Amino acid sequence: MDIKTIEKKLQKFSHEREWDKFHSPKNISMAMSVEVAELVEIFQWLSEDESRNLDSDQIRCVKEEIADISIYILTMCMKLDIDLEETILSKIQLNERKHPALSNKK
Repeated sequence: MDIKTIEKKLQKFSHEREWDKFHSPKNISMAMSVEVAELVEIFQWLSEDESRNLDSDQIRCVKEEIADISIYILTMCMKLDIDLEETILSKIQLNERKHPALSNKK
């Protein structure tokens, strides 16, 4: 995935619609929570097994919500000048320290 190319496409899309004025970190975080809720709604009444065996329409809906959430994450990173890749790798390292692999425990 080329995040820089995606960011440029997002910036162009937003600029062409004059949406930048609405994309404050506060508004982005609120919009992101709505998109996460829409993803949760797809799974809300499914059993564990059903949630692992979605039909093609459900998969399409999940993909759309994941895309929406990802777009808001990238937009937030652009607004706050956060390097997403570095942030994710740093968090993985922190999690490795906080939660050692079971094979490493004595």
